[in-house]
Amino acid sequence: MQTISKKTKADVLLHNDVPVLTYTIHYPSFTSTCSSVTAPAISQFYEIQSRQAEKYCREVLYPQAVENAMYAKDNEFPFHSYEFLSDYDVTYNEDCITSLYTDQYSYLGGAHGNTLRQSQTWDFQTGDQLNLTDFFPDVKALNNTIFQVIENDISNRMKDAPASYFDDYPHLIRGNFDMNAFFLKPCGLVIYYQQYDIAPYASGIPEFFFPFEDCTEDAASS
Repeated sequence: MQTISKKTKADVLLHNDVPVLTYTIHYPSFTSTCSSVTAPAISQFYEIQSRQAEKYCREVLYPQAVENAMYAKDNEFPFHSYEFLSDYDVTYNEDCITSLYTDQYSYLGGAHGNTLRQSQTWDFQTGDQLNLTDFFPDVKALNNTIFQVIENDISNRMKDAPASYFDDYPHLIRGNFDMNAFFLKPCGLVIYYQQYDIAPYASGIPEFFFPFEDCTEDAASS
């Protein structure tokens, strides 16, 4: 079993005493009863990711925010401060397996922000990151099964909300499919698509649940 603690990098960056960018980066750190070696290595994976995110905020977003703030001031426009928020959700943590996703939300002063999701599923006994094919060994059957289930699910959803997905979703779910875009839950796994991949912004990040065959009622409700 893994014990997970939350770490945070955060700052408010100013230009001429005006806040132009606020960033908050939450990320996990692990200890595990499964191995004394793998947990520090996996924790380092997220430490490196957090440093990269912070560098992006300071070296990319901050100069953009300063430029836009100066332009807004020169042209007497309102300036909306930039925001970057990265947070994670642990969706499965049993025995030596932990699955989680991280949503990175960026607001750059427009009508709304955007969210990018990444996910990992770890075996803390070996230190390996698990792949979708670890749960669907037959790749051909994997594709056929996944796309058929997703198509049927979207078709049913569109009966209640016709504009919730793009019209060409049968093509888009195949063209924008990412083998790494999944995470575990107690009774199955969830495959997701990024914003705008297959649906408008209002639909958020579309998720599709695939239950395990040996799922029990108790596990499904947990």
